[in-house]
Amino acid sequence: MSTPDDAERLSPLAQRWPRACKFLLSGCAATVAELATFPLDLTKTRLQIQGEAALARLGDGATESAPYRGMVRTALGIVQEEGFLKLWQGVTPAIYRHIVYSGGRMVTYEHLREVVFGKSEDKHYPLWKSVIGGMMAGVVGQFLANPTDLVKVQMQMEGKRKLEGKPLRFRGVHHAFAKILAEGGIRGLWAGWVPNIQRAALVNMGDLTTYDTVKHYLVLNTPLEDNIVTHGLSSLCSGLVASILGTPADVIKSRIMNQPRDKQGRGLLYKSSTDCLIQAVQGEGFLSLYKGFLPSWLRMPQTLGISGWIATVMGKGCNCQIGELQQKLRRKRDTGADQTGCVMGMDDVEWKKVSGCCDCQQQQDPL
Repeated sequence: MSTPDDAERLSPLAQRWPRACKFLLSGCAATVAELATFPLDLTKTRLQIQGEAALARLGDGATESAPYRGMVRTALGIVQEEGFLKLWQGVTPAIYRHIVYSGGRMVTYEHLREVVFGKSEDKHYPLWKSVIGGMMAGVVGQFLANPTDLVKVQMQMEGKRKLEGKPLRFRGVHHAFAKILAEGGIRGLWAGWVPNIQRAALVNMGDLTTYDTVKHYLVLNTPLEDNIVTHGLSSLCSGLVASILGTPADVIKSRIMNQPRDKQGRGLLYKSSTDCLIQAVQGEGFLSLYKGFLPSWLRMPQTLGISGWIATVMGKGCNCQIGELQQKLRRKRDTGADQTGCVMGMDDVEWKKVSGCCDCQQQQDPL
């Protein structure tokens, strides 16, 4: 005769340790997505720092004489001048960053959803709670991942420094962490954290609200079902809005993280995020805040799509169907329930968007 302990031991790992499994699943999916789209991220960073007006105060003639390049010319220039594999320079700290950020955000969001906010009386999870929870989780995840983001940005610029005849700052990823820690202490690892978490909050807000709205509109008002096409269109629109909201903060973040520093780890170009913003607008114009916008936008929906597909493949053991939303909607329609109300509380958009699968044991309603 089986005991409750035996049943627990025989249950799938996803049921025994759901948060740990989601952490590992989101981290693996984000790693594959990062490898696939990293050249766009590298191109974006180079564009954001290109033509930095504040460098004129240091007498950087190389920056003043360099012609401005667009996304394609920047990517081709990296391949021609530095080599094809340099398109992935800095990918190791980027993977570290994604594991910390994606995993931390997922665990924080789950905790906020289940413990802090909770579901409404009708067992639905309202959109406003999803948005606020997503923003807060994004801020926490980004703050934890800031040291890896800092190293990533600086390593992405090493190839350009070599072309300009400047000495390289790091021998590798671990040397970069050690050097930054030695020069600036623990505080130095969190340089640029203010615009970094601002960007995370803005991106999550635009991403969550737009993805949810577009997806629900397509499901309710078009012949499209809840499949990869709907997911792709929703991700494309949400990536556009997220890029519009988050690119200015991303530009400020990249410039603060990459600026030269004195022996105490203090920045030589900018005193604060506000100072960086003012110098960029005054010296380069308002549109300088949107440098790197195109690769940033192209990267967002692709990352969501790739990570969602990978997580769907890896998570098939949860015995859920991606089309379950449609089945629930049809059953509730038969009972006369409001269509919009049914769909808004049907699933956890944040988790479905990242992993592409439902939380079978916790999300199903007793119909």
